[in-house]
Amino acid sequence: MSDEPGNQTPDTPNVSETELREMKVDELRQEAKDENISGTSGMRKEELVKEVANARSQGAGNSDGGADSDPDDLGAGPEGGKIRHGDASSSSLKYSQEVTSIEDEPEREGRSLATTHHEVIRQWAEERGGVPATVEGTEHGDHLGVLRIDFGGDDSNLRHVSWEEWFKTFDGRHLNFIYQEQRTDGTQSNFFRLENPEREDA
Repeated sequence: MSDEPGNQTPDTPNVSETELREMKVDELRQEAKDENISGTSGMRKEELVKEVANARSQGAGNSDGGADSDPDDLGAGPEGGKIRHGDASSSSLKYSQEVTSIEDEPEREGRSLATTHHEVIRQWAEERGGVPATVEGTEHGDHLGVLRIDFGGDDSNLRHVSWEEWFKTFDGRHLNFIYQEQRTDGTQSNFFRLENPEREDA
């Protein structure tokens, strides 16, 4: 069945990842640059394929704009969005509102929120121009180091990674995502922190 016509990648309709994989890495990097994807110099070929496919897909198929039809929806993740608990859970986690769906709204402006829901985190970051990243030099072999979200500041120590890779590490370390939608004055907030409820030094 491998010679079936059409797109074999249901997560990126209108885009053939097979076609992209036949391109050279340098060509993919150029394509990524044309799509305004940053951090491509540190990406492996498969990451470039995914990023370019996602960018093309967003450009090609967003006419209906419905959240339910987003081809790049990352889903809830293994915990269904529920926060993780452990001996080292912070007081800020205890007083945070748990968010388990992209439909959940903060109870009030400035409310501290907490989730493990992949799509909630991605949407929150992308609404603020954030890109998943890791701190250069903190990696352990093939494993990502300290996780960050790059909002385009001056921190040159950040290396951009794919959301897939970021969430694999996020879940592997049993982290919680504590964040704000708005400050108490109603303006948009970029505040977030990652917490491991099982370890004090996470």
